Amino acid sequence: MNYNWNWPILFELAPDGTGSYLYTLVRGLGWTISVSVAAWCLALALGVIVGVLRTSGIRWIEALCAAWVELFRNVPLLVQMFLWYFVAPEILPESMGQFIKSSDPIWSTFWTAVVALGLFTSARIAEQIRAGIQSLPRGQSMAATALGLSRIQVYRYVLLPVTGRIILPPLTSEALNLIKNSSVAFTIGLMELTGAARSMQEFSFQIFEAFTVATVLYLLLNAVVVVLMRVLERYYQVPGFLGATR
Repeated sequence: MNYNWNWPILFELAPDGTGSYLYTLVRGLGWTISVSVAAWCLALALGVIVGVLRTSGIRWIEALCAAWVELFRNVPLLVQMFLWYFVAPEILPESMGQFIKSSDPIWSTFWTAVVALGLFTSARIAEQIRAGIQSLPRGQSMAATALGLSRIQVYRYVLLPVTGRIILPPLTSEALNLIKNSSVAFTIGLMELTGAARSMQEFSFQIFEAFTVATVLYLLLNAVVVVLMRVLERYYQVPGFLGATR
């Protein structure tokens, strides 16, 4: 089968009248970046809290945090996205449910995607935090305690700074996974990059042009994230502790 490539179609006016097809894809990239950054902030905050509490030594707290991790880690992201968008408004208090339903559909889908992606990723980050803390020699926390630091201060000034440096590489992978997982948001109506490419394909029938541009944009975005995370790794590297200095 011969496919008729038509790259100039990227500069033709899209059916919504807001701009060209290329503009639609770039706008979708903007939504991808926005939802990914917001979800990452939520995931990192919750992941650190849950990860630290999993090493607290208090059994019932550790059990609750373990349940949190297993719940959000083992339920598929697509299912969670649908639950938050279609089911949660029905079981929340009526005022909250009506607020979600009656709000601007764009922002409703945006914040739903942020919550779903943030909670899903927080479970994975929590496990990395837990593993990082438990990989440190016990002598570090014992020495800090002997110096008179409280339990919170031990975590704040000793354990978490070192753990953060150790888990930067897997955190890079999680950031990239979050960007890719954001594509699931188009199933609830958010016109992020994958949704924009799908829209272009449906209106123009130029599937290869649409998804080729989307692929290039994803690659460029992920390349920027990788470079930024590597800069952070080198900046926060402790010479002689986390590998040779480059």
